[in-house]
Amino acid sequence: MSFEELGLSAKVLDAVAQAGYTEPTPIQAQAIPHVLAGKDVMGIAQTGTGKTASFVLPMLTRIETGRARARMPRTLILEPTRELAAQVEQNFETYGKNHRLTVALLIGGVSFDEQEKKLMRGADVLIATPGRLLDHFERGKLLMTGVEILVIDEADRMLDMGFIPDIERICKLVPPRRQTLFFSATMPPEIKRLTEQFLRDPVMVQTARTSSAAETVTQRVVKAPSTPKEKRAVLRREINAAENLNNAIIFCNRKRDVAVLERSLSRHGFNAGALHGDLDQHQRMATLEKFRNRTLTILVASDVAARGLDIPDVSHVFNMDVPTHAEDYVHRIGRTGRAGRTGTAVTLVTRSEKKYIDAIEQLLGRQIAVDEDKAATPVEEAKPESKPRPDNSRKRNHEGEKRREPVQSKPDHDAKRRPDTRKGRRDREEDDGKVVGFGDHTPNFLVR
Repeated sequence: MSFEELGLSAKVLDAVAQAGYTEPTPIQAQAIPHVLAGKDVMGIAQTGTGKTASFVLPMLTRIETGRARARMPRTLILEPTRELAAQVEQNFETYGKNHRLTVALLIGGVSFDEQEKKLMRGADVLIATPGRLLDHFERGKLLMTGVEILVIDEADRMLDMGFIPDIERICKLVPPRRQTLFFSATMPPEIKRLTEQFLRDPVMVQTARTSSAAETVTQRVVKAPSTPKEKRAVLRREINAAENLNNAIIFCNRKRDVAVLERSLSRHGFNAGALHGDLDQHQRMATLEKFRNRTLTILVASDVAARGLDIPDVSHVFNMDVPTHAEDYVHRIGRTGRAGRTGTAVTLVTRSEKKYIDAIEQLLGRQIAVDEDKAATPVEEAKPESKPRPDNSRKRNHEGEKRREPVQSKPDHDAKRRPDTRKGRRDREEDDGKVVGFGDHTPNFLVR
């Protein structure tokens, strides 16, 4: 099937041809006709199969006529992260080059003023993260009563990030008679309940088993020691031994580990950069751009880069940490092997992470190969050496003579004790009246 058979407009087809695409992916071939027909769609496909174009191309065709009014966008696309929102904006720039449409991007980390100016001019396409969208609405700068098409992208990520209350609120602000599109790589039960609430007789478009990984990605597990330093050494060995490594994304579970690993790799001569949620928007976009144009070879990232980011021709993905949620593994390794290319995913596993790998294999429905030849045997935790207890009965001084130990006087229970005025302390005296504390080696300054 070709794009011409899907019913797209001539302007969109010309832009697609200029982008170098000739045949639609399975998710595009199935979803685009239903979107053009105005039906609600719930699309499920493994990451890297072109879900974004599945709604961008038909949306461009449907909104070619008409014009948006000030503060009233015609279409609304919700994304869980700033990077995904910026990436969708780039898709509209690529496929909408023959259209004179206004696209507004509402994300955090950017000035409100510039965003408000675009809204006042009228936005045909509004791409936003839920938090910043509601900020503009509460400021009175945005009305959503003119939205004709609502897209909720990466719906399961919205669930993970706690955006569901915001999504429910936004859905009540847009007109009830609208077209709603859900797209995601996974569809947990919570999202199914959400679609029953917001979608009307949706068409289910599913091109792969839920939570499946692309067959173009070669997956393997490497056993690793539990100590961070030794685990980083195993990672460096795997990077150096990787075949045909053009660039790579390394995922960590925690943001602080991203920064530590990036510094470690840089010290060992690797061309590495970091991407995590604590960086401001300018730093995040600059780092991504460097990785896209190959200025950076290795990108160390948290799961902020795991969902939907279209970075072409990533040859390898390394999981420094096994994700605690099995579905995140599918998204991580989906950064490689995209658009029919081949890729490699290597996961370092310690003994304590074995349970997470078991959950991932259960989700995938198969076992992941363990590279026995290169696997690093887990190192036993070092136990502190037991030191022999000192024999206090035979302590000797530097002259070899047996040292006399100060003897503490036995308390006289019949005598009245005078309370010490200093908190928590009482005078302790030996029979000869000397203060116990330094033994025979009382410093001169105390004697004086």
